[in-house]
Amino acid sequence: MDPLTRNWLWLLALIGATVALAGWPAALLAVAFLKAVAILNGFLHLTRASGWLTAFAVPLGLWLAAIWALHAVG
Repeated sequence: MDPLTRNWLWLLALIGATVALAGWPAALLAVAFLKAVAILNGFLHLTRASGWLTAFAVPLGLWLAAIWALHAVG
């Protein structure tokens, strides 16, 4: 299967997971992170550039963790 088609199917599955997990905020944040990584890998091809995927994924993961923590506290 073509990598672009596989990435689109993966994103469609994650959209379905978003709908299914709408009642659980922490799960939605996890799905959002997976969507972002799928886009960074599949369309921007950051796995080919050394260190760039980590440079994007780590701050994004920290940001989503901070959002979850604020939601859990408030």
